[in-house]
Amino acid sequence: MSARDRLDLVRAKDLTLGTLLERLASVYGDTVLVEEAGGGLRLTHAEAADLVARLAAGIAERIEPGDSVVVATPNGYALLLASLAASRAGGVAVPVNPKMRDEEIDHVISDSGAELLIRDLKEVEGAAPMAAAPVDPSDVAVLFYTSGTTGKPKGAKLTHRSLVGGVGAYAAAVPLTWLRQECVTGMPVAHVAGFALLVQMAALGVPVYLLTKFRPDDALDAIEQRRATMFVGVPAMYRMMLEAGAEERDLKSVRMWSSGADVMPADVAHRFQRMGAAMTLPFGGRSVGVAAFIDGYGMVELGGGVAIRVFPPGVPTRGSGLVRPIRGHEIKVLDDKGEEVERGEVGELVVKGPGVMRGYHGKDEETAEALTADGWLRTGDLARERRFGFIEFAGRKKDVIKHGGYSVFAVEVESVLNEHPAVAESAVVGLDDERKGEIPAAVVRLDEGASLDPDELIAWAKERLSDYKVPQRVIVVDDLPRTGTDKVKKAELKPLFSES
Repeated sequence: MSARDRLDLVRAKDLTLGTLLERLASVYGDTVLVEEAGGGLRLTHAEAADLVARLAAGIAERIEPGDSVVVATPNGYALLLASLAASRAGGVAVPVNPKMRDEEIDHVISDSGAELLIRDLKEVEGAAPMAAAPVDPSDVAVLFYTSGTTGKPKGAKLTHRSLVGGVGAYAAAVPLTWLRQECVTGMPVAHVAGFALLVQMAALGVPVYLLTKFRPDDALDAIEQRRATMFVGVPAMYRMMLEAGAEERDLKSVRMWSSGADVMPADVAHRFQRMGAAMTLPFGGRSVGVAAFIDGYGMVELGGGVAIRVFPPGVPTRGSGLVRPIRGHEIKVLDDKGEEVERGEVGELVVKGPGVMRGYHGKDEETAEALTADGWLRTGDLARERRFGFIEFAGRKKDVIKHGGYSVFAVEVESVLNEHPAVAESAVVGLDDERKGEIPAAVVRLDEGASLDPDELIAWAKERLSDYKVPQRVIVVDDLPRTGTDKVKKAELKPLFSES
C-alpha cells in the first residue's frame, strides 16, 4: 500500500470514531500504539482495533442506536477504547472524568439519559468482533461534560466530524516520523484535550507513553530514560515539573513540547524550549538549538484545539507568541453589541468551524446563549486581533474585574505576580466593593520552602502595575482548588477572603 493510499484511508469523509482504529490498523498494523506507565496496557494498532470491535459487540447487545453510554473507567487508554467502542456500536459515548465528585457523576448519568454505565472493559467485551454500526459523520458521537468550575456540568454535543475530521491533516505529517518519536503525556483522557491528543497521536503513528496518574518526577524520569521526543501536558504540569527540578535533568531528546486546556505563560514555554533541542548532530551526538513549543487553544465546546500559538524551534526568541486558527476554523473579535472591534481593541473571541459543538444536551436556553443563529460560538475569551489573521489573548471575559471604571484583566495581574521569586502560582479574582464596584484580590501558592508576607507582595506589585491593577488583598495558601484538568476553580477562592 502506497503512502498516498494509506493517507486516503484516514482522510475519507466517511470516517467516524467507530471506524477510526480499524482504518489506522490497516495503515500502522503491529506498530506500538500505546504503553501505559506502571505496567498497564500495551497495545499495537491492530490489537487495539480488535479490542474495540469486541467491546462494541458487547455494548451493542445492551443498547439501541443513539443511546448514551457513560464511560466511568479509571483514567487511562481504556477510557478512550470504550468510548470508541460505544460509537462503533451505534451509541453516544459520555466519558466521565474520574476527578468529578460523586454527585457530579450522578448528574452526568441522569442528564445524559444513559442506558449503560461502563466501569470496566471486562463488563462489556464480546466474544467476536462486530462491524461498525452505520452512522453519519455529522451525527453526535460524544457528550463531553464541562469541568463545572461554576454550576452543574453541561454536556457539549460533538459530532464524529468535529472529533476525527482533522485526522487526515495530522496524518499528512507522517513523514515527520523520521525522528525516533514517542510522546509522553499525563493528559486526562476524559477531557476533550486529552481525548483529542490520543486520537491525533494514533493518526500520526506516534506511540504514546501514558501516565495515568501524573507526578512530575515520574514524567521527568520517563522523558529522560525513554529519550522521548514529545511531551504534552497542561500548564500546571509544567509548573510542577519546574518545581521538581526539570532544569537539572537531561531533556535534550525532546523536539516538541505542547500544552493545552489553559493558557501557557510565555516565560515557562521559553524555559522548556531551552531544555529540549531542535536537533542532534549526526557526528558527535551534540544537541543544538531550542525545541519547539506548541500551545493549543480550545475548549470542550470546540471539540479540542482550533487554534495554536507557536514558539518555533531553532534559535531562541522572545515574546508571548500569537495565535492563529487551524483546520478551517474562522475567528472574529466582537464587542458587547456583536459588532467587530477595530484591530488592537479588546473584545470577545467567537469561533466558527467543524469543531464547534451542536449545542448543550437538553439545554436550549444555554445553547442559544453560547451559539449565534449563524453558528458562531461565543468563547467567553477576550482577545485582540493583530495583523495577518493572528490574535492575542487578553484573558477570560468573566475574569475582567471592573474597578472604579477601569477594566483589570486577571491574567495580566497573575502574570506579574508569578514573576515574584517566591510565587509558584497565583489566581486573581474580583471582590465586591461599595465604592469601586470590585477590587482585585489574589490567592497565591508559594514555591516549596519559600515564605512571603502578603504586604510585601502588594508592595512588589505596586512597582510593576498601575495602581488600579494592584491586588488590595492577598492570601497565601498551600494549594489551589482545581478542576479535573487542573484549571483553578476561581469560584471557590472568593469565600477564602470572607473567612479571613
